[in-house]
Amino acid sequence: MEMSLAMSEPIRIDGCDTVVKLWADRCRKYRGRTAHREKKWGIWEAYSWDDYYTGARRIGLALMALGVARGEPVLILSEDRREWLYADLGAAAIGAIPTGVYTTDSASQLAYLATDSTASVLFVENDEQLDKYLSARADMPGIRHVIVFDREGLADFSDESVMFLDELFELGHQEEADHPDRFERVIRDVRPEDPRMLIYTSGTTGPPKGAIVTHRNILFQLTAGRTALEFHETDELLCFLPLCHVLERLISVENAISSGCTVNFAESTETVFENLQEVSPHVFAGVPRIWEKIHSRMAIMRTDASWIGQRIYDWAIAAGEARASALEDGRAPSALLRLRYGLADLVVLSNLRRMLGLARSRRVTSGAAPISPELIRWFAAIGVPLVEGFGMTETSGVATINTVEDNHVGSVGRPLPGVELRIAGDGEIQIAGPTVFAGYWNKPDKTAETMTSDGWLRSGDSGWIDNHGCLTITGRIKDIIVTAGGKNITPAEIESRLKFSPYVSDAVLIGDRRKYLACLIMIDQENVEKFAQDHRVPFSDFASLTRTPEVRELIGKVVAETNRAFAQVEQIKEFRLIDVLLTAEDEEVTPTMKLKRNLVNERHAALIDSMY
Repeated sequence: MEMSLAMSEPIRIDGCDTVVKLWADRCRKYRGRTAHREKKWGIWEAYSWDDYYTGARRIGLALMALGVARGEPVLILSEDRREWLYADLGAAAIGAIPTGVYTTDSASQLAYLATDSTASVLFVENDEQLDKYLSARADMPGIRHVIVFDREGLADFSDESVMFLDELFELGHQEEADHPDRFERVIRDVRPEDPRMLIYTSGTTGPPKGAIVTHRNILFQLTAGRTALEFHETDELLCFLPLCHVLERLISVENAISSGCTVNFAESTETVFENLQEVSPHVFAGVPRIWEKIHSRMAIMRTDASWIGQRIYDWAIAAGEARASALEDGRAPSALLRLRYGLADLVVLSNLRRMLGLARSRRVTSGAAPISPELIRWFAAIGVPLVEGFGMTETSGVATINTVEDNHVGSVGRPLPGVELRIAGDGEIQIAGPTVFAGYWNKPDKTAETMTSDGWLRSGDSGWIDNHGCLTITGRIKDIIVTAGGKNITPAEIESRLKFSPYVSDAVLIGDRRKYLACLIMIDQENVEKFAQDHRVPFSDFASLTRTPEVRELIGKVVAETNRAFAQVEQIKEFRLIDVLLTAEDEEVTPTMKLKRNLVNERHAALIDSMY
């Protein structure tokens, strides 16, 4: 495969200098091969690269017929599905800018994005998402056309601004007949510096900002990333994170196009573990909550096993940990350890990987938030190579990454080739290179704020670079806690340790300008409910569960165990359990399942004050 990374010339893959040219090339190359699979009525159905091209071509031509211009954002409000990608590539191919909207966004948030982006076309998945538009349409007068993917529940619906996907396809089919070569011509007109996508930030520190990621940014990611993130034509991928998020977009769209992988769409976030078992992907990317949940499920299953089952499990994990520890230290496992691990793998670990859906995984990755090193080591013990990386929307995805062969646990790895890192005087990580985005949509002042005077991106994270060139992130600069005694504490490591427990879903450390550290904890509903049932603890709902003395004692033990790993000034003196079950639909939680620290502090102020 021909690749170029020279800074003085366009970045190309197989002669293609934009994602859409590369996509068209792959569609011609793979034709009838499977590009996507998704479940219909419980059965996985396959869709080819020809389907990919035809669907996107008709959408692209139809958008042109509707008046969508080059450089105009097009909004997509839908769960992950192949039509999301057809709309994405159809819009990008005509020089428009695909812009994802989280399905958890409210009607008012949708209206803000529609107004800020100046989009005239909105794709929605179904009647539920259409309702958001209909309830707030007066606040988004710029939207002239709404296209609905699913007709279900809308058989008798009629609105002059709304059309269904089959109608859009028909319009595109007519445009194909009238202008046979138009789509191929406009693909050639797309330039490397043109926006490939517009990705809105979560808006935790103000209104969301649209980050412009160019075709050149993505081609750099694809070329530089191949040194660490190997993909094969024969790979099966599982797409489950929102396609609005740069990490899932990079893997399930861009890398899948570049390498010719098959993308399987998870049915929902609730079924991801079942879909993982069915697909058994070769490569899989997740956020820390996914890996924490897998580990906690295994911990709970162990407690349900017989005495002999628990002993065998513990023996196998110990063998895996001993081998993983030797490899992490750069030592070759002894002959006795190899024999012990081989037996453990044969009897327990290989079956465990199959049960989890990770039997074929040669690499799984974690990003978007800090992950506990102990969790990475546990996966290494069961034979699953979990590596951590670092990136932002503003770095077009990945900035640094560990590799399976050279995994520096506790760090987020080395920068991609061509990416430069430096640590500013205040400890901030700053980034330069072709991975840095093109700025915020229509917000030059915000773009200027996030860039230094000499052109480096301010990450907002603090950290340090070790002698191996690996980056370690200590936390968000704005999240650093300065206690009343003047001690600076970064909460990420303490919170990650807490979340290693199967009973803790998330945690927010408190203590800025306070005399000691305290913590708000969100319990894992499934595992704590099982604990309560096993120990005959009465409860009627989630709130009452958090108030039982037995559950408080259980979490107290987790806090005490965590405290043992830290100095006295870094130990948690008080904690409270959040008595509301928060999901991605709640404002306090991001779509990638992280608690928003500022909102949690604000909405649970009384609970926090009760600890002091």
